[in-house]
Amino acid sequence: AYVTQECGFLGTLTVRETITYSAALRLPSATSRGELEVVVERAISEMGLEECGDTLIGNWHLRGISGGERKRLGIALEIVTQPCLLLLDEPTSGLDSAAAFFVAQTLRNLARNGRTVVSSIHQPSGEVFALFDDLLLLSNGETIYFGESDKAIELFAEAGVPCPTKRNPSDHFLRCTNSDFDSVNKTLMDSNRFTVTEETGPTIELPTTEIRARLIQKYRYSKFAAVAEARMAQLSTPGPAATYEEITRSQATWMKQLTTLTRRSFTNMCRDFGYYWLRIIVFIIVALSAGSVFYRVGENFGATSILSRGACGGYVSGYMVFMTIGGFPSFIEEMKVFSRERLNRHYGIVVYILSNFISSFPFLVVMSLSTASITYYMVKYHPGFDHFIFASVALFLSLSVTESCMMAIAAFVPNFLMAVMAGSGFV
Repeated sequence: AYVTQECGFLGTLTVRETITYSAALRLPSATSRGELEVVVERAISEMGLEECGDTLIGNWHLRGISGGERKRLGIALEIVTQPCLLLLDEPTSGLDSAAAFFVAQTLRNLARNGRTVVSSIHQPSGEVFALFDDLLLLSNGETIYFGESDKAIELFAEAGVPCPTKRNPSDHFLRCTNSDFDSVNKTLMDSNRFTVTEETGPTIELPTTEIRARLIQKYRYSKFAAVAEARMAQLSTPGPAATYEEITRSQATWMKQLTTLTRRSFTNMCRDFGYYWLRIIVFIIVALSAGSVFYRVGENFGATSILSRGACGGYVSGYMVFMTIGGFPSFIEEMKVFSRERLNRHYGIVVYILSNFISSFPFLVVMSLSTASITYYMVKYHPGFDHFIFASVALFLSLSVTESCMMAIAAFVPNFLMAVMAGSGFV
């Protein structure tokens, strides 16, 4: 499984609901409700999310869980299938030291339970660094060190750049391998604005590129490299193993995925006030306004009356079509969730599109019928129920097509302001 650095969630769902829907999308369709609950509760317990299990994740108008809880939720979504290998992209970025330590400790517990956890990490604290089993240091694509984390200091000492006793090892490793600021340091030293102290250490006088070259050469002929190469050769021995596709493919049937996605999407649409409810209210107000402006113009049968009715119909339908732009914030949030789930092969694109249309169908019907009912009888269009149904269906189809186009634009242009501009131009 793969946990991205920025995990997108539907903010209207609770932590427990989010994990439940994720498990239902991937576990075998024969899994009973009781078995599903056991899997979900185990994931919540492993990631320490018991206190916020029934808390909404949160969005623009709902206060939700903290950043550390979001990181742990992203991991919980991927461990419901009990993966043997878990990859994480900077799981502690953006967290304070306490939250970062708790996340790292949770990952260590997962590794102790028989999983392999591989993570890139952004400048860990001393406490977080002490939790690592193995360490891989890379600089410009070349290996500086690969082996047990607590033995890295030994290599640096042998290379002539020992870590000061009171310094965080990860800070020292970064100082010795990051050559981005060599030119800045040289300028400061030449201007006597930077002095070497006991705390900075004498190695600071050397350019990082020189230190880095020394470390690469030292590691290449060290016992650590020999151990790593021997271990890799051992693991590369051919043997029976499951393929990547067999491990990652969802075990749920196509119909199970469709029903699960439809329920999740419908729940999100119902709870998110800005998704459809706000637009329904606006449409009703606009329909009443248009009906009052063109009130009873259909009772006459002259050319002016025909033009007025046409103007009213064009205004109402045009306004409804243009207001689909109001769904962009929700569309973009859904695209973030979809992108993450597609990376982990939870379901296919066709299933997602169908589920989204089915879940939005009731709302589109309400929007079309409410608008048509108000304007049709206030303006006095042609009498007859069949004419009214024709007008409602025309509005419904217009909205359906435009909503689909806006979803496609949101997929191509994930930035809100750019998406609004592109959507406006498209309409």
